[in-house]
Parts: sequence; C-alpha cells; structure tokens
Amino acid sequence: MNKLGNYITGKWITGDGEGQLLYNAVTGEPFAAATTKGLDFAAITDYARKVGNPALRKMTFHQRGNMLKALALHLRNHLPQFYEISYKTGATKADSWVDIEGGIGNLFANASLRRRFPDDVIAIDGESHNLSKNNTFMGTHILSPKEGVAIHINAFNFPVWGMLEKIAVNLLAGVPAIVKPATVTSYLTEVVVKEIIASGILPEGSLQLICGSAGDLLDHVTSQDIVTFTGSASTGLMLKKTAAILENNVPFNMEADSLNCIVLGENVTPDKPEWDIFIKEIRKEMTLKAGQRCTGIRRIFVPENKMEDVWKAIGTSLAQTVIGNPLNEKVRMGSLAGETQRSEVRSQIQKLMASSQIVYGSLDSVEVIDADPKKGAFMSPVLLMNDKPHSCTEPHEVEAFGPVSTIMPYQNMEDAIALSKLGKGSLVTTVVTADYKEARQYVIGAATHHGRILVLNNECAKENTGHGSPLPLLVHGGPGRAGGGEEMGGIRGVKHYLQRTAIQGSPTTITEVTNVYQPNAKGKDPGKHPFQKYFEELQIGDQIVTEKRLITSEDIDKFADLSGDHFYAHIKSTDFSGTMFEQQVAHGYLIMSIAAGLFVDSYEKNPVLLNYGIDELRFTKPVYPGAEIHIRFTCKEKLPNDKRVVEKPEDFKRGDDIEKGIVKWLVEMIDDSNEVTGVATILTMVARKN
Repeated sequence: MNKLGNYITGKWITGDGEGQLLYNAVTGEPFAAATTKGLDFAAITDYARKVGNPALRKMTFHQRGNMLKALALHLRNHLPQFYEISYKTGATKADSWVDIEGGIGNLFANASLRRRFPDDVIAIDGESHNLSKNNTFMGTHILSPKEGVAIHINAFNFPVWGMLEKIAVNLLAGVPAIVKPATVTSYLTEVVVKEIIASGILPEGSLQLICGSAGDLLDHVTSQDIVTFTGSASTGLMLKKTAAILENNVPFNMEADSLNCIVLGENVTPDKPEWDIFIKEIRKEMTLKAGQRCTGIRRIFVPENKMEDVWKAIGTSLAQTVIGNPLNEKVRMGSLAGETQRSEVRSQIQKLMASSQIVYGSLDSVEVIDADPKKGAFMSPVLLMNDKPHSCTEPHEVEAFGPVSTIMPYQNMEDAIALSKLGKGSLVTTVVTADYKEARQYVIGAATHHGRILVLNNECAKENTGHGSPLPLLVHGGPGRAGGGEEMGGIRGVKHYLQRTAIQGSPTTITEVTNVYQPNAKGKDPGKHPFQKYFEELQIGDQIVTEKRLITSEDIDKFADLSGDHFYAHIKSTDFSGTMFEQQVAHGYLIMSIAAGLFVDSYEKNPVLLNYGIDELRFTKPVYPGAEIHIRFTCKEKLPNDKRVVEKPEDFKRGDDIEKGIVKWLVEMIDDSNEVTGVATILTMVARKN
C-alpha cells in the first residue's frame, strides 16, 4: 500500500507504521495510507521559523506577490493531474473546478494585492499623526511579518482550495506555513504540494506538509505563530484550548461549519424570476460537492403561505440531479468523501427527524449511474420540513454535513430575521428578493449574526458568485458557532500575519525608517529637476520649491469660463454676506492646475511617461485674488509597475516594451503667509533607466 509523504525540514518523509487507510470514495477501494508517526513536530516548527521565515522576511511585498503569481501559473499547467486524483474524493468536474481552480484563483487574487503594499519589507498602516505644535514629533503605525509560522489545520471537503486560500495570504505577508489537511482527502493535497515543491518557486522552509495526525504539533507554538482551523465547531474548540495556545496568546482563527440559511422574500411569487433563482440556488448548494461545504444551505425560510409550493418545487428540481460516478459526464452529484462521512450524515439526519419529516429523498436508498451505491459513499439529497421552527431546536443546532437541508415557515421579515439568528452565528446567509426595502431590512437585522450576506435577485442572477462561494477579496468567517474568525478579505487577511507597531519620532526619522515621505520631514536637494531623473535615480524626499505665482481675479474668471464652473463663490459680483468667504475665491482645481504648471518640467522629453492620477486632494484654505502661491513638491513613494505580458503580437500596446515604475509625489500648495492652501498626492509613471 502506497504511503503518502510528509514534506518536512526540506525533504519528503513517510511516517512509521501502516497508517490510516485512505479510500476511493466512489468505489470504496483502499489505495493509500497516511501517517505522521515518528515525526518530530518540534523540529518541524523550528525549521519553519529558522529557515522559511527569514527567507520570506527578506523579500518585499511585491517580490512575494510575484512569487504567488509564478506559483499560480505553474500549478495551472498541471490541472489534468490534479483533476484525475480529485475524482477519487467523489467530486464531479464542477466540484473539482471549485476546489482546484478556485484555489489557484486565490493565488492570483492575492498576488494582485501586492499593489496595495509598498515594495518594501514593512508597510505603513493607516494615517500618520502630527504630535507636536512645531511639527517636529509624529507617530504612525507599521506592519511587519511575524517571526513565527502559520499552522493550517484544514477540513476534508476542499483539499486544494483549503490549503491555497490560506497559504496565499500568509506567504504574501512573509510568514511560512505548515499545512495539515484532513487525512481522508490528504492524498490530493499531497499531489499539489509535490508540484509546488518541485517548482522551486518558494524559498525553502516556506511550506511544509503533514499527512495524518497532527500529533503534538500545537504544543510547540510560540507567541509569534498563528493557527488557523477549518472544521467542526467542537473540534475547533478543543484545539483552541491547547495549553500552549492559551499561555502564549497565539492567534487562533477558526472557520467552523455553521447552520447557514436562505430566505425567500415575502413578495416573491412563482411567476417572478426570483422564485426560480431561489429554487436553483438551493439545488446547487445541496448538490455541489454533495452538500459537503461549510457554507452549505442548512436552513430554508419561506413565507408560511408558500411552504408547500416551495418544498414541492425544490423536490422537483432535486429529482433532475443525476447521481453517480463523477467520471461520467452525465453525473451532476458524486459521492460523499467516504463511508465514515456518510454514516455521520445519516446519524445527524436521524437527530433532525425528531422534529422534522423528510419531504424529498431517502435516508437509505439512492439511484446512481455507473457506480455501486453500496461500495461508494453515495446518498440521496434529503429535504426535511419543520413547521414549528421556534419551538423545535434541532434544525438550529444539528448540522448534517451533506446534501441535507430543512425548510421552515416564517410569518414576516422580522420573524425571518429572528429565525436566522437561532443558528447562533453563521458564515453566510442569503435573502432572495427584488424589494430593496426588504433587502435593507434583512441585511441590517441579520448582519450581527452572519459573516457574509448575499442579496440575490434578477439583477445579479447571471453574474453573482453564489451563496456558497467565499471570495479572496471578501472576508470568510462568521460569529458565534461559525468560529468568530476571518479568512481572506483582501489586505484584511494579510494583516492577520503582520505585527502592527506604533512608531514615534521626528518626521525625517520616520521617513527614513518607512521609505515613505512624511509631511514636515527635511527635503533632499535632487541636484536637478526630479522629472529629469529615471525611476532608479529618484530618492524618497527629493524636493523642489517652486517660484511664486500671483492669483488674479482675471485668472478666476477665465477658469470659470473654461471649465463651466460658475459656482457663486467664484463670481466677484456675489454678495458674500452670510457665506464662508470674504470675496471672490479661486477654484480649488484652478490652484491645482496652476500647481502643475509650477512643478512640471515641460521643456523637453524626460523619463516621466504620463500623469497616472491624483489621490487625497484637499483644499484647506481659501485663495483670494492677490495671493501668491508656490509649491513644495516632494518624492513621496516609489512602487514597481510590472511589465505587461503580451502573448500575441496583436495584443501589443504602445509602451508595453518600456520598463517603468509608479512614483507618488506630495504636492503642497502654499500661500504668501506660508500656510498650506491645498495638498495632494499625484502619481506619475516614470521610465527605468535600464
């Protein structure tokens, strides 16, 4: 019997003993074994901290992001190999697509987040604050990678996505990972990790894999480590109580299976498109991955006068689902992950039947094609009905982690909200309605108890990602029973692996520490106009102070005519009593335009390729005719701009062959009393010299 490998301390190792048998979920045949017996978990965590962590910390956010992109491109070249193994988990091609290509998509999405961070090993978090009267003392916050390791204990249902969506985030942050997939489907995770290691893209020690028991792994965590867990709430609670986690205040992010729900709006009737949308969403969530999703719909709430029509419509829809061997192209629902899982689901259904009755499906029989329903872990979708949702606790407490859901009535939207909360916290809830007021009522009322809310109607039906699809840029998690944690969420997720530290000092000191120019810091003499410098030549703090420009009433009148902006404050004949102004005032955009004329070096071609935009433009003081304006212009920050990859000659665009970067400039508009009248950050695209 083939034993799975554990990739630890830089090499592949098989554990001692026979290990746990792993079965083909479709045929029931054993084909591999997994064990971690004999592994030194203290050495594994130590290796991650001493080898993987320093290597990642030396890389900038942009380097780590490009590393993720390269890894995603590499894995995409091995999809057939991954799909072939995925079928053994009972997954159809559609199920595997979500798991495999959805996971790779997480790598791409997090790779793109590098643009939200500096090309540095640390990042500023939020605004900076002046802390002194004379502008010599300030404070800000920085983010730096923790010096530990991320330990990911994952669920069986998504052996690829579960790993990639988590490591994408910690690797971008600069922290290595130890991945412990659920043993029952760890054979698919192992195949993907083999390709990751073979690629040589990640620094050594960045990723380790253990297939089998976690042993005493969590006993070796330190205060710099992070633990994430996906699975049952009871197991998560047990792990969270590990002494080393409590004693060292180790962050523990739990994403637990929850009793997610869907609500049909009060005004939705069978003749409206939202009716069909509702039915299709339920069928999809009950049958995709055979209902084995932490985001699966477990509770269905419908207006009490529509109960029978809805459960019959759901039953009719479920009856169209072909169940069987996922290799058969006609099959739309495969098997559960294994016989143990099927037995567990049946046991949970028995508990639900204490107060509910089956209105569609069977507990013991199922029709399948191209497979043996006894040898494979197949089961029928099961729809239960409970007509007393307030007095019966089982539907709100018992989860059958398979193709199982319970339909229940509600009286009005307030009642639906109250029922949704009886699940004591979930990952996601959906309301299907075309009534915007009803949607707002549900969202505001239910938000405290759910990590994500999908408002579904005909407007977004074709392009929505669905009730059960967590997205890399949105948080995935929920309160209470759902674990109280968050995963992904764009830069929010990355920050879980970064230490936030407040730093204080002079503006010039903070500038030198952060590589971002801070207001009131000392400027540097650039030697020549900054626009004559290539990207590599520019230094943070390069600064020029321009000559002065007199603002006249004629300037204001001409700008009003040119722009069409004849706001009363810009007209000199206005009676200004009762207004905020003393007299005719210059347009803020006029001052910004004059600023550009003062700081732009426009006499000959130079490395500045184009103006990329303006951020954080503020007008802080009125400018009246007769005022003299000058500009303090400072190089604030430099960011790489990756060269666009053009695969076909016809896709080539002018400038694609130019190596370049983005430069942020602080523009301070200053009047003759030396007060700032306006401030902005402008962005330019600047050519590289080489």
